[in-house]
Amino acid sequence: MSAALTLTALYLYPVKSLGGYAVPEAEVTARGLRHDRRWLLVDECNRFMTQRQLPELALLTVAPAYNGFMISHRQRPDLLPLFIPLEATPERTLFVTIWDDMAWAWRGTPEADEWLAEALGRTCRLVYMSDMVRREVEPEFNPEGQLVSFADGYPFLLIGDAALADLNTRLAQPVPMNRFRPNLVFGGGAPYEDDAWENFQIGAVPFRAVRGCGRCVLTTIDQQSATKSPVGDPLRTLATYRQVEGSTMFGQNVTGAGVGRLRVGDAVTVLSRK
Repeated sequence: MSAALTLTALYLYPVKSLGGYAVPEAEVTARGLRHDRRWLLVDECNRFMTQRQLPELALLTVAPAYNGFMISHRQRPDLLPLFIPLEATPERTLFVTIWDDMAWAWRGTPEADEWLAEALGRTCRLVYMSDMVRREVEPEFNPEGQLVSFADGYPFLLIGDAALADLNTRLAQPVPMNRFRPNLVFGGGAPYEDDAWENFQIGAVPFRAVRGCGRCVLTTIDQQSATKSPVGDPLRTLATYRQVEGSTMFGQNVTGAGVGRLRVGDAVTVLSRK
């Protein structure tokens, strides 16, 4: 059994592929951490937008505010910060596409769409996933019928501090954790020991590590400048020693029971291994 494992950080990303922020505690819901990736940017065809196609999304920072959050542009001081509530209202709906899934969503405000279009230089819409929407985790790995927000495929992403430290010893320039956008970060133990985890709990909240997380080009984007890393970027380096069936792995895709509360400093207990 692993000893002295603790939750060292919790991150929320209210809008998929925009900046996130650390919180000292968070509520666990059926779709992940409460308020995580419940908002999404879509294009004129109502298809999801991410940093994979638009690295400049990294320039849109998100900060918590009372009953909502503020979006700011790192390089556009002329754009006053935009306030977005944590939840939308069902005044207008539309169907949106994210990967191979189609879901209906509530529209944000025209003012938010205009601000974001000005910030990005392209037409876009901000949409919200309500609690009535059922988007499920990929079925072949989801016998429990777990739900997911607008996250790529799973309600939680777990990464160990030791794994990032190990990766950084292999890079010409170390990278911060925000390159990998985890929700749950744990300290203690050996690098990548979570590869072997199956059931575990944080505090009293149960989780299941379903599969490793295959990484994409987003990990090569500097979240401060929106520029891509030079030769020796983390994705290319990880590919030299973290390849599994053609995918470059870093972190664990995780499902949970959908209830409970997490706090930084909670003990992490491994209950079973694969």
